[in-house]
Amino acid sequence: MAYIGNLTVARVQKEKEKKMGYRDRSSSGPREMHKVTCSDCGKETEVPFNPTEGRPVYCQECFAKHRPPRRF
Repeated sequence: MAYIGNLTVARVQKEKEKKMGYRDRSSSGPREMHKVTCSDCGKETEVPFNPTEGRPVYCQECFAKHRPPRRF
């Protein structure tokens, strides 16, 4: 574990993010889920965001098909 003074690097990063206005997601509680119909297969599913009208929304399986391949 790396230290800067008597603080860990992770804690220093967290303090920096707090100053920049980033919120801590770990303490925000459960996310609000929205029921949607998959644009590909028609399956009912839930997503953690409010969908935008006119844009496709996919279930987990169809999203994996549409996601571009990961580049390392």
